[in-house]
Amino acid sequence: MQKYGIDGVFMQRFFDVTRTEKSRAESRVIMGHALKAAQKHDRAIAVMYDLSGLKPGEDCSSLIQDWKELVDELKITSQGTNQPYLYHRGKPLVAIWGIGFSDRPYNIRDIGLEKLLDFLKNDPQYGGCSVMLSVPNYFRDLRADTTPDPYLHDIMAKADIIMPWMVGRFSESLYGEMNRYGAQVKADQAWCVDRKLDYVPCVYPGFSWYNLSKHRDPFEAIPRLKGRFYWGMMTTSIQSGAKMIYVAMFDEMDEGTAIFKCTSQPPQNQPPAKFLTYENLPSDHYLWLTGQAGKILRGEISADNELYQNISHEFTKTAKR
Repeated sequence: MQKYGIDGVFMQRFFDVTRTEKSRAESRVIMGHALKAAQKHDRAIAVMYDLSGLKPGEDCSSLIQDWKELVDELKITSQGTNQPYLYHRGKPLVAIWGIGFSDRPYNIRDIGLEKLLDFLKNDPQYGGCSVMLSVPNYFRDLRADTTPDPYLHDIMAKADIIMPWMVGRFSESLYGEMNRYGAQVKADQAWCVDRKLDYVPCVYPGFSWYNLSKHRDPFEAIPRLKGRFYWGMMTTSIQSGAKMIYVAMFDEMDEGTAIFKCTSQPPQNQPPAKFLTYENLPSDHYLWLTGQAGKILRGEISADNELYQNISHEFTKTAKR
């Protein structure tokens, strides 16, 4: 990340991890290593609680306990002058993923969200945080992937940043997709501005659920097109007014959205798994693209449309890494 100019990561902590004292302690070892690495390489790091795994009848109390232990045991937000934890508007940022999705088994009215948000924002010892909520793609209209309950908007009003989960919702293989994506980013951002909320769009390099769906979904559901799709989402986000971007994901192999270094010669003939490749691009291609988009987003360089019209290995002749 330091080499390619990527600002940092959200470390996902799934609900299952927070359930017991033992599982929380074990996962803090990993978080501790990540915290030290972020300090060493001057990268930002933040916690993202993923509600996947939460069952009907459970609530978010274990997330409150987990955050207390991260603050007490790892001193996650108080590392002194070498502070790697990500702050938003002067406050440590905590993200919560999985609010309002129609395919979730839990009812957002019954899982203690208001208590969790009040704790993170107002607790005298552990609060004072900014909160980012990851919500469904169609959160404004409460349709499609979104539960049709206006309570979602009530909860969102208590947050600081809104990040809609857009993975799988757009594909370059469909006509006019970047126009549709750009229009949505603009409309989402306007909706958030009206409610005094910050907004971050989500981008991804491609998508495949082939292995996770046990071959029911297409193998290359959303093709990468040698980075053209990813770069289109990046530049369209910026041109549509985005001030920050969430990349999904750094290391998500199961859904085919990883941007970290991968080989274009994966293992073959090993059923039931089947692997996509980076289409003979350099293994660091998507890291490099992410860094370039970051420079444009921060105003360090201007977008050069000609350079990226036909993204391929050959364009490194004019843009040395």
